Amino acid sequence: MARYTTSITAGPGDIDVLGHVNNAVWVKWIQDVAVAHWSAIAPPAHQDAYIWVVTRHEIDYRGNVSEGETVTAETWVAEPPRGARFDRHMRFLGGDGKVRVEAKTTWALIERATGRLMRVPAEVAAPFLG
Repeated sequence: MARYTTSITAGPGDIDVLGHVNNAVWVKWIQDVAVAHWSAIAPPAHQDAYIWVVTRHEIDYRGNVSEGETVTAETWVAEPPRGARFDRHMRFLGGDGKVRVEAKTTWALIERATGRLMRVPAEVAAPFLG
């Protein structure tokens, strides 16, 4: 599986009234990291032809992140797609290596030209599985 890793530092706008990263920010980060993974691995022709949309988020919050703290985001696709959909796994690790957030998100493939849902072609999935 082609794992993608990046770092994110929590800024002042990411923090809620409890003093840690807001749940809505975690969802945004999940999407941002998934899009970055797609952009880093998918060939330009695939990026031009297809759009991914989220159909489901499952998120487990295991620890807090405060302003100025940096997390390492890791994402991967563990199994081949099922029709138009596939599950993406993600976790965010604190500087101490402990998991702060884990997620499994389901994404569906849209053909850009038609705006319609479509089966994930093997050649689109292959770079993320290998």
